[in-house]
Amino acid sequence: MNTTSNLHETHLHIVKRLRRANGHLLGVIEMIEGGRSCLDIAQQLHAVEKAIAQAKRTLIHDHLDHCLEEAVGPLPREKRGSVDEFKEIAKYL
Repeated sequence: MNTTSNLHETHLHIVKRLRRANGHLLGVIEMIEGGRSCLDIAQQLHAVEKAIAQAKRTLIHDHLDHCLEEAVGPLPREKRGSVDEFKEIAKYL
């Protein structure tokens, strides 16, 4: 599989976000091992979870914007409704 053909501009941003989340997750592990309060740990876990969810959302939207458009090809305006609606509903992932 050729990975460069699947590399989009947003992927570098996603990698940065995931690396930052990974660093925060390692920090959470240290917090647990260090006996920090459950409230502090829960807040940090929530931040990690949100960062990963945002990375996933960005990846999915990028895929829809690039790969789906490429697969479907140019469509007349009257036939674009279902594609545009699908892209719109994906914002709620």
